[in-house]
Amino acid sequence: MSLFLTLFIFTFFSIITLSHQQPPPLDPAEQQSLYQVLHSINPTIPWPTLFPDDDLCLSSPHGILCDYPASNNYSHIVELNFGYVSDDTPNPPCSLNSTLHPLLLTSFPHLKKLFFYKCFNQTSQHISFPSNVTFTFSSNIEELVFIDNPSLITPFSSIVQNFTNIRRLVLIGNGIYGEISNKVDNFANLEELTLSSNNLSGVVPTSLEKLKKLEILDLSHNKLEGCVPESFGNLTNLVKLDLSNNRFCCRIPESLRSLQSLELLDLSFNLFGNFGVPLFLGEVPRLKEVYLSGNLLGGTIPEIWENLGGVNGIGFSKMGLIGNIPNSMGILLKNLTYLGLDNNNLVGPIPEEFGLLEYANEINLENNNLSGRVPSSIKDVGEKLKLEGNERLCVEDKLRCSDDNRCSFNQVKLCNKRDMDIFDAVLFSSGGVSSVLFYPLMLLLLLFMFMELLFVFTSL
Repeated sequence: MSLFLTLFIFTFFSIITLSHQQPPPLDPAEQQSLYQVLHSINPTIPWPTLFPDDDLCLSSPHGILCDYPASNNYSHIVELNFGYVSDDTPNPPCSLNSTLHPLLLTSFPHLKKLFFYKCFNQTSQHISFPSNVTFTFSSNIEELVFIDNPSLITPFSSIVQNFTNIRRLVLIGNGIYGEISNKVDNFANLEELTLSSNNLSGVVPTSLEKLKKLEILDLSHNKLEGCVPESFGNLTNLVKLDLSNNRFCCRIPESLRSLQSLELLDLSFNLFGNFGVPLFLGEVPRLKEVYLSGNLLGGTIPEIWENLGGVNGIGFSKMGLIGNIPNSMGILLKNLTYLGLDNNNLVGPIPEEFGLLEYANEINLENNNLSGRVPSSIKDVGEKLKLEGNERLCVEDKLRCSDDNRCSFNQVKLCNKRDMDIFDAVLFSSGGVSSVLFYPLMLLLLLFMFMELLFVFTSL
């Protein structure tokens, strides 16, 4: 037999042998624990019958993943995902009586991801993490995600342990309470910290500045209070900062100008007040969305839009704003899709330049003191424009729409000849002049001309 044929036969049988090699079986202790955990999640499903105990890694439910180490006697569970999300991710479904089995925290030392979605939602049944229990997976966990589990009522400190490798800590819509633990400061690899819609209280620790890799910080819809730490300006990798719907007060930190990667800033519905719209926003070039609604910041809308052409969402509702709407917003914010300026004390005309906002889905100017004629240049955004509550606005008949339910122009009175004459008169300059000042200025001008003529005649 030739050497070539011998090598060919050896290679062929080696491939056949390798293709039939089975990965190492799941650790028996983990397998038995997994059955008990699955039963606690949904006792209506016969898990051992559907998934026999010869090896759960080979025939596991969707959402349960194992690793296959090259040099080990057993495989290990590395992901546990519970709760129906969609047909594309058919995780083991939770029942109405789902509970949190203690073995979940103590029997899977190689776990990298733990995910629960809408599993603990019986208000009559409170689920909590056992106290004084060390999670065996704490040194390996990379993602801990609990979403919409309102009956998970437990202190934040009981969840957070020594998660040295964690990248995502996402706890949304649960009953988690207490203060944000200083243990979080040690999560050097953390990229996302989302703790929204819980019952967290107290102040935010300034030492969060240690999370240098953090890209998402979302603490919205809690009961947090005090000042936003100036040290947040050191989180220079932040892309999203959402502190909305809390009780933060003091001044919006000037240090946030250092967040040069920031794309979303939401500080709406807090207690910031009396300092005006922060001018530093004009120095955050990647900003796409900024929401400050519900804070009585007061002042005028500043001219800060020159470097913010990429902004597509602005929420400045219920802020006590005064003065005119800058024309520059229509000229410079070409990508704007949402503008909320409603429920303020803005005056003057609607800028003609708003007709340039071709991507606008909503421009809300309701409940201000705007006046004059609605410019015809914005007729193409008429269905997206909200104008109610501005009694001094008027609209030309040609801008009326046939669909009363969708067109805000139909909610504004028709202009009469006097409205049109006054409005045209105050537009003799590019910025416009308030009709309140127009007549006094004209009288002063006539008086000045009379005095000049009188001086000429007396000189003769």
